Amino acid sequence: MSELPPCPQCQSPYTYEDGALLICPECGHEWSAEMAEEGAPAYVDANGNTLNDGDTVTLIKDLKIKGSSQVIKVGTKVKNIHLVEGDHDIDCKVDGIGAMKLKSEFVRKV
Repeated sequence: MSELPPCPQCQSPYTYEDGALLICPECGHEWSAEMAEEGAPAYVDANGNTLNDGDTVTLIKDLKIKGSSQVIKVGTKVKNIHLVEGDHDIDCKVDGIGAMKLKSEFVRKV
């Protein structure tokens, strides 16, 4: 019998398999077993919550836009994020600004 990985959200060792998903009975987090086996990078927000494609996040800090005098204010809600590998791991569109790349350490999952 293989050892199942702990929950990436709360680190509970009591995960179980349900079809293609792994489920944590303590926090209710679900993730794909394939992702856990492949060792895919886990993207987490400033509070340690796991981020997924399509999530909605809010900014926890004012962020100055590089090459511009504009600032994205704290509390700005960003919908339908796309996770990518690299220094800035979130691709998104910010209302009133346009396409942006953000670091997951400056956002909180809604």
